[in-house]
Amino acid sequence: MRATILLLFLPTLFFCRRSAEEPIPTQINPVPERIDILALGDSYTKGESVPWGQNFPNQLADSLRMAGFDLAGLHVVAQTGWRTDNLQSAIASQASVLADSTFSLVTLCIGVNNQYQNANFETYKTEFEALLKYAIARAGGRKERVVVISIPDWAYTPYGQNSNPALISQKIDQYNAANRSITEAFGVPYVNVTDVSRRGIQEPDLVAFDGLHPSAQQYTEWVRLLLPVVKMGLKP
Repeated sequence: MRATILLLFLPTLFFCRRSAEEPIPTQINPVPERIDILALGDSYTKGESVPWGQNFPNQLADSLRMAGFDLAGLHVVAQTGWRTDNLQSAIASQASVLADSTFSLVTLCIGVNNQYQNANFETYKTEFEALLKYAIARAGGRKERVVVISIPDWAYTPYGQNSNPALISQKIDQYNAANRSITEAFGVPYVNVTDVSRRGIQEPDLVAFDGLHPSAQQYTEWVRLLLPVVKMGLKP
C-alpha cells in the first residue's frame, strides 16, 4: 500500500517542479497611437472671427490631450467662403501632402456656402459624397474614424435675422437632410450641431463678434457633442 501511494505522489511532485520552472509570460503593453487630425471644411472649420486656437479642431485636439490621447498634429484644410467644389480644388492643390497620408481622425463640415450662393443642390450632393469618400480614404478606410458635422443655421445670428430667416432655416434643413442621408448610407458617424447654432439669438454669446459665425463658446459646445463620438472611433 505504501509503494502505491509513493508512485502516485512522485509524478505529482515532478509536475509541480516543472511548472514552477516554466518562465512566466511577460505582458507587453501596446504602444499608444499618436493621433493626427485632418479637418476639412469652410469658415466653420477655420473658425472665422475667433482666435485660431479656439476653433473647433483645436478645441477638439486640446480635449483629446486632456483625455490622455497622444496628439501628433492637426492639419486644417478650410477657408471662409468655400463651397464643396472649392474644398475639392484645395485638396487637389495639396495632393503631394495629403495623397499618401493616413490620419487617425478626419472631420468634414461643408455646404453653407453652397446654400448661401444658391449653388446647384444636386451638384452639392454629388460633390459632398466625393468629399466623404475622400475623408474615408484619408482615414485609411476606417469609417469610424470619420465624423461629419452638420451645417449650422446662420438664420439664428444678427446677420441672418436681417435676411429671410425662415427661408434660410428651410434651406439649411434641406442641405443637412441630404448630407446626413449620404453620411449614414456610408456608415459614418454624424454629429448634429445645428440645434446648438439655433440658440444663437437667445444666447448671443454663442455668436462671434462679426454677428454671423460661431463664437469660441459655441465651438466648445460642438466639442462637447463631438468628443464621445470621436473617442469611441479612436478605440483600438
